[in-house]
Amino acid sequence: MHEIYNLNLSADLVVLSACETALGKNISNEGVIGLTRGFLYAGARRVIASGWKVDDAATAELMRRVYRHLLIDKMSPSAALQAAQLSLSREPRWANPYFWAAFTIQGDWM
Repeated sequence: MHEIYNLNLSADLVVLSACETALGKNISNEGVIGLTRGFLYAGARRVIASGWKVDDAATAELMRRVYRHLLIDKMSPSAALQAAQLSLSREPRWANPYFWAAFTIQGDWM
């Protein structure tokens, strides 16, 4: 964590596509201190992270769609995440929110 806080990032988006990357330690009067906050403090404008243990195959498919929307469709990060989540939720295999709802965007969500 110390190394992340000491980075000098100019990243528009950091994606943490692993289990429980939005979690951290709740510090009195400070809030949650974790990876997300570390990257925001280091200069990232926004971070996509997960709130619980995620399924590998579902996460790979979700991220494939997120990046397609970002890079090909030129959507904003929040719109890309939302579109990817909605498209996964409409498929019977991935319809359960467990597969797509763990990921949220923090920071500048526009």
